[in-house]
Order: sequence, then C-alpha cells, then structure tokens
Amino acid sequence: MGLRGPGARPLRRAEPDRKKAKRRRPPWLKPGLSRADRVIAFCETPKITSGMHAGRTLQDGHRVVRTALLTFPRKQGKSALAAALALTHLVGPEAESRGQVVSAAADRNQAAIVFKELVAMILADDDLVDRCNIIRHAKQIEDLETGSTYEALASDAHRVHGLSASVVVADEIAQWHGRQLYDALATSQGARAEPLLIAISTQSADPHSVMTELVRYGEGVIDGSIVDPTFHATIYAAPMEADPWDEATWRACNPALGDFRSLADMRALAARARRTPALEASFRLLFLNQPVDLQAALFAPADWMACAGEVDATKLRGRPCWGGLDLSSTTDMTALVLYFPEDAGAVLAWFWLPDHQIAEREERERVPYREWRDKGLVTFTSGRAIDKRSIVMQLAEIASAFDLQGLAFDRWRMADLRKLLDDEGIELPMA
Repeated sequence: MGLRGPGARPLRRAEPDRKKAKRRRPPWLKPGLSRADRVIAFCETPKITSGMHAGRTLQDGHRVVRTALLTFPRKQGKSALAAALALTHLVGPEAESRGQVVSAAADRNQAAIVFKELVAMILADDDLVDRCNIIRHAKQIEDLETGSTYEALASDAHRVHGLSASVVVADEIAQWHGRQLYDALATSQGARAEPLLIAISTQSADPHSVMTELVRYGEGVIDGSIVDPTFHATIYAAPMEADPWDEATWRACNPALGDFRSLADMRALAARARRTPALEASFRLLFLNQPVDLQAALFAPADWMACAGEVDATKLRGRPCWGGLDLSSTTDMTALVLYFPEDAGAVLAWFWLPDHQIAEREERERVPYREWRDKGLVTFTSGRAIDKRSIVMQLAEIASAFDLQGLAFDRWRMADLRKLLDDEGIELPMA
C-alpha cells in the first residue's frame, strides 16, 4: 500500500475473482448490548498481528477495561490495547461523525508503534480495509464512512493546538517530558460532547510527573477519598511493601503473566535483579510497576526505606552531633545536615534557596519548591543569590541548640561565610 492522500479511495486487496460474500452482522451490533458491551465486543474483534498469539483476537476471557487511566508493568499488551481503543472510536461502535482520534507519545518511534498496530488490525479485516484510507507518511487514517480521522502525534504541543480531539490515547505518558503536550491535548477536547482521554502507561519514578499526578488521583477515586464519577482508574502495581521476589507479587500486577508474558523470563530477570541493586530498581519499576527511582541505585530500595523514621528535634537539643555544610549561590541549594551518632544515627537537615524566579524554576526543574517551603522543608531567601547573612544567623541558632562537635564543609565560598561569622562574632567548630 503506497502513500495516499486524504480523500483517496481505500485499496482493496488484489483479488480479481473475489466474490461478494454476504456480510454477517458485526458482533458489536448484536441487539441487546449495552454501550459498554459494544465497546468490549469491538475490542475483542481485531486480530493480534504479532507474537505467540498472532492470528487470534484480543478476547482472552478477561474484562476489557474502559478507563481514563490504565497502568500496568511492561509487556502486557499496552500497544495492542491502545490501538484497539483508538480503532473503537475511529470505525467501531464509539465512532462519531467527523471525530478526531489521536494517539500521542513521547517521540516519533513510540508514536509509530500504536499507528503500525492500528494499520495491522485494519489490514487483517476486509471490512475495515474497504472503509479506511491509510496515509502512512503522515501517520493518519481516514474513515470514509463517518469522516472521522486518526493521527499519531509525538511531543508536538504546537500541532495539538489546532485539534478538536474527540478521543485521545496517551501512550506511555510516564515518558513524556513536562506537561505541555498533556495539557494541550486535554484542552483540545472542549468542543466535544463526549470527550475521552485514555492514559496507558507504566508508572513514573518522578513524583512530580503528569503520570504520577494521574495515579495519585486515581488511587483517591478507588479508595473513595475522591468522588469523581468522570474518572476511572485501573492500577496493576505491586504494593511498595510487597516482597518483590515472590511470584505471587508478580502475578498480582502482571495480568498477562504465564500467557504472552513469559514467566521464565520474569524469573531470570528477578534472579539477576536480586543480586544487583541497580537492576532491582529497574525490575521494580518496569515489571512490578512501582514508582522506584532508577537513579537511586547506590542502595537497594529496601535498605533505603529501612532508614525511614520520625525524628523529634526537641529530644535532640543539647545532644552531641557533627555537621556538614554545602554553600550555594544562585541556582543550587545551600544545605546543612547534622548527624547524631549517639541517638540511633538521627539526622536533621536544613535547606536554603533564593526565591528569584522560583515559579520558572519549578516548571523547568519539575520540583515543587514552594510546596516544600510551605511544609517547612526549605527556607527561601530574598533575591537572586542566597542570602548568606541570614544563613549565618540561622547557623548561630542551630549551634546554640545542639552540641555541635565539628562542622565539615565544601571550601567553595567559605571565605565569604567566615568573614560574615567574624563580623557577627559567631564561633563555630569548623573542621
């Protein structure tokens, strides 16, 4: 099938002697089905086009989830499901006149995956071949009966602003950079009577990503703390406290395990990850769908979490401790950490940051500095650069509250700090 433009006639397979067979009624048009049943019936109709189940339909005995948010580990058939849902709204029971169906991904390669899956499903069905015009170079598909269109997009918020999407399938949203694309797609649906945005992805290790925001909201809907009938979430993820090496944990969050998701492969991956902390983080994020930071590989996640606990600063007043100080100027944080070896290794920390253009920094760095400030975790100083005089005064208060035995420091800009300490008559046990 060559490159073809909008309005071109569908390309029927070359079968000169092909006779018109009497077409049976599609399963999603069977009388008596509810709207949800029609969607399920349609999604179970397209044939799987690759893998061990190639040639079979998507029907597998499990309820097909109709959701705004669907998150589960890798290798669970996300691309096939995303394509089936897009096809449902392009030519199936949820198609509308001149609808705009969009699938979006972080990059061109990822966007092409769902498009290729969609094309393969169409080519495997004679009826769909007759009614669909596939425009490969633009990753677009046109339904000649309803005038609806499908398009695969990749991180192009400017292109999205011209759309009026009826359905959006946000594929692997955890990999998207920032929230521009997501916000542009969501706001493109305002003119539609029944818009739908479907996010299908593994979880994100970034606590400030759009995907994490959706998961937290979905968890609230599930546990009832948020009442929102317009939002539905299905979350396949192992609890953080679950044993990552227990096969029962794997099965609870991998619905395809033992079917087209190889159990033998999972066992091999787990065996390697169990011996290597860096691989453990990756295993838990990708195959247990836990929001584990892949960069935090120096310690195994279980060992790191074992250090968690409440610290009562009032009980540490007057107790011996050692400190570490790292100064900053305009962009980094200034940090002071005190360690109390005689008090079960308790740690207290203070952080300072200049407040200049803090909103822009939050957007650029995807860090909620103002939320941290409101929780008392960070102190803002006024101006473009860190206010060292205010830090000196706080250092004096801290040194008087605790038995500071020694203070190690990075030498950068320490000459400036020492002068300020001398000017204020403050003595600290500088190591």
